Amino acid sequence: MKIDVLSLFPAAFTSILESSIVARAIASKALEVRISDFRAHSANKHNQVDDYAFGGFPGMVIRAEPIYGALEELLAEGYAPVVYFTPQGRVLDQKTLAHYSSLPRVILLCGHYKEIDQRLRDLAVCDEISLGDYVLSGGEIPALAFIDGVTRLLPGVLGDIGSAEMDSFAQGSNELGFPCYTGPEKWMEQKVPSVLREGNHARIQAWAQTQSQSLTKTRRPDLIRKK
Repeated sequence: MKIDVLSLFPAAFTSILESSIVARAIASKALEVRISDFRAHSANKHNQVDDYAFGGFPGMVIRAEPIYGALEELLAEGYAPVVYFTPQGRVLDQKTLAHYSSLPRVILLCGHYKEIDQRLRDLAVCDEISLGDYVLSGGEIPALAFIDGVTRLLPGVLGDIGSAEMDSFAQGSNELGFPCYTGPEKWMEQKVPSVLREGNHARIQAWAQTQSQSLTKTRRPDLIRKK
């Protein structure tokens, strides 16, 4: 899969792209990530990309032209959906990550300041995504979350894809994951649940399902209502 990212702050992506699962996916060529600074397409002699908002509203707005120029360059290579990160977008979920992990290419657009010009959004953006009901300084953190979430679903990236298939929200589920334990069997006077040490796979699966349902009911009752 190829992911192109348009951002004013390319350095923000270094840590994730050079760490853990994403780095391994890039090294194995399961994933290619290219970061482009759309400031390079500014027609301003100072490479300025933002301007005051019409209407006298506070905050600076990113002009349409630099982003459009960068997108023209990328789309000349072939079509790819353009995803823009904004608090006005739909909330990112596992189903959305699974959808994008099935595509050969996607372009991620990271805004900054107050917003980007609405006309660019109307003309060029295919999908608008938010991490939740709060506001961040720019789209870089949501883009990093998107890249990480998509990468772990790509074929051959995880050592055992079964692990991802049992995560919270996996395979369209509206349930949280279950508690996990490892050695030693007793730590700080607390023991691993006996059912997990018996080797009865049917009982273990039933335990995991019960725990998942209980956690969802107590911590995220909104998911039950949604289901």
